[in-house]
Amino acid sequence: MKNLFAEFGRSIVATLFFAVVLCGLYPLIVFGAGQLLFPHPANGSLLIDKSGVVRGSELLAQNFTGAQYFHPRPSAAGANGFDPTSSGGSNLGPTSSNLVANITANIAAYRSDNNLATSAPVPADAVTESASGLDPHISVANAEIQIARVAKARGLSADRVRELVKKNTRGRDLGVFGEPRVNVMTLNFALDQM
Repeated sequence: MKNLFAEFGRSIVATLFFAVVLCGLYPLIVFGAGQLLFPHPANGSLLIDKSGVVRGSELLAQNFTGAQYFHPRPSAAGANGFDPTSSGGSNLGPTSSNLVANITANIAAYRSDNNLATSAPVPADAVTESASGLDPHISVANAEIQIARVAKARGLSADRVRELVKKNTRGRDLGVFGEPRVNVMTLNFALDQM
């Protein structure tokens, strides 16, 4: 019985020790390291305008629909899309008639928005949803097609807009993984700050 109480006491001490270390010290160290080494990402990669107002995050797409903006990928997150509290894809499979109908409608809308011929090829990311529904990136090909529309709507030269696209293009991760991509959030933010 004496050994049982001794073991019970050691268990309580070990539990309290690990609670303090793992629930208190470790999170504080990680938080402090994040603030010290990576303050921008650790605080949500926020986009703050010149007047100090938060306009969004580099990490979450918003639904830009105006001709003066680059449009992100379609979204199935939430009832109307782009709901950060309801992140997720449509989960429609390749044999789904709803998926085919959605993509067909997205192709027609994309061609119409960008003054493309009815037979013009359309980048896949322009008409399909990402897994999260909140991906802020589009392909370089998708951005290139949208340059003329955005330049015309903003009264800028296509070369000036193309320069901004290049500044907001991220290459392959570690030089080999993934594809080059354009962050629509930072690009539209840069356009608005001009």
